[in-house]
Amino acid sequence: PEPPAQIRVLTANLRQGQALDALLAALRQERPHLVSVQECDAECARRLRGSAVRDGHPYQVFAGDGAAEGSAILSTYPLSARPRVPGTLSMPGAVADVRGLPVRFQVAHPMPPEPLRLGVWRRELAALRTFAARRGGERTIIAGDFNATQDHAAFRAIVDTGMRDAARLAGRSRTATWPVPLAPRVGAQIDHVLVSERLVPVRARFLPLAGSDHLAVLVELRVYE
Repeated sequence: PEPPAQIRVLTANLRQGQALDALLAALRQERPHLVSVQECDAECARRLRGSAVRDGHPYQVFAGDGAAEGSAILSTYPLSARPRVPGTLSMPGAVADVRGLPVRFQVAHPMPPEPLRLGVWRRELAALRTFAARRGGERTIIAGDFNATQDHAAFRAIVDTGMRDAARLAGRSRTATWPVPLAPRVGAQIDHVLVSERLVPVRARFLPLAGSDHLAVLVELRVYE
């Protein structure tokens, strides 16, 4: 059957706001419906709240104001804010009303696995796993910089709740997203869009953002009742 909606989801790490201009260009060119933004500093938040962005993405949720901590959700669909997933860096969430179908949209940005902070990294990935495990039957998207690949057990634990990696389903499971400029040829895929049941990936693309050390991930999804 034909899906009631087909949407584009974008996740972008802005490297402490340095890739904001590139994100704005991607918003104009790609016209994603739901956007997960990580490392959005105060200036980034100010400009995203401006009329030039709000004309295309009038529904917005912001959390945190530090250069690395700040995150945002941008949407063409109405949003209802939801509690954040706990973490050192802000991970806001919301429910989008996609043509009458609720879709839970969650930013992911756990701390990186630095040698002295491995415990923090594992705890914050575990918090995302807990969120995923408690979703019930809700259509759910978790999008962001997971600081983890499909080879990490803590990431696989999230997938084991029934979430699926959209890039993997689209045949792009090993395309590196970090670090630019080595990615996509060399590096690791640590930026992901995970989707629940009733969300079917059609294709995945990886977009360079000038100023960022990550590639953005753009996924096209079919939304079913």
